[in-house]
Amino acid sequence: MKAVIIHAYGNEDVVKQVDVARPEPKADEILVKVHAAGVNPVDWKIRNGMGERLGLTLPIRLGGEVAGTVEELGAEVTEFNLGDAVYGIITSGAFAEYAIAKIGDLALKPDNLEFESAAAIPLGALTAWQSMFDVAKLEGGQRILITGASGGVGSLAVQLAKSRGAYVIGLASGHNEAFVKELGADEFVDYTKQNFAEVVKDVDVVFDTVGGDTFERALYTLKKGGFLVTVVAFPAEDTGRELGVQAARAFCKPNAQELAEISALVEAGKLKAHVSTVLPLEEVNKALQLSETGRTRGKIVLQVITN
Repeated sequence: MKAVIIHAYGNEDVVKQVDVARPEPKADEILVKVHAAGVNPVDWKIRNGMGERLGLTLPIRLGGEVAGTVEELGAEVTEFNLGDAVYGIITSGAFAEYAIAKIGDLALKPDNLEFESAAAIPLGALTAWQSMFDVAKLEGGQRILITGASGGVGSLAVQLAKSRGAYVIGLASGHNEAFVKELGADEFVDYTKQNFAEVVKDVDVVFDTVGGDTFERALYTLKKGGFLVTVVAFPAEDTGRELGVQAARAFCKPNAQELAEISALVEAGKLKAHVSTVLPLEEVNKALQLSETGRTRGKIVLQVITN
């Protein structure tokens, strides 16, 4: 089968599409026939060297977000049937014709989504869900500022926060204003034209997908007792203490139950995937380059099966 693998860390030259043996699922695993795979910043960060810091062992099969059909079941798997359409996040290997998943990695794909759109949801939606609801404890009626509101994670976060009944302020560049408002944002702030920390005040929660100076300034938008959760920065233990606020880093983990709840929102029309670009598996380097620019609206997806 075809798979995208790196044997060394570096630029796009280390990314190779090769023929490898089809993996065999263990008793608690599922073999997925991959129809589409989501492309995320973590993919090119692993390629650039983060894989070593994460303790991964070369060679590494890239890709962690998958949508496809169940091809083979391990002896202990009873949650799925052969041929089921599924999606989720896996440890590695989604950029391939077949991939291995654990039982808790997957949920049934929403019936109203094509595979390409389904591949754009699991990682971003679970990241937003776990950050806002599990870590920051966002509740209906609270005010939340979402940075990077037009991106792959931010665009899903806006919709999820609105589904919970929150008042959503979206932060992005001006050309994304209409898009972010269409997602359901109650307010929009163009960070290129104004210092958002001077115009946004007294929010209960900040969900930060940008980091850097944006993360630092976002602390000043919180009310006392507010909570900033980030997926890109690494707050110190005392970050925000002098302002009377809290800050924490969230790490996305596979969660089949939460993904099933996300699927229900998709099927109810309350959550939509926004795919900016679909490329064939052979153009994986182009997809990674686009992701690395940080300027895509919505999600980049690799198409593995075309029929």
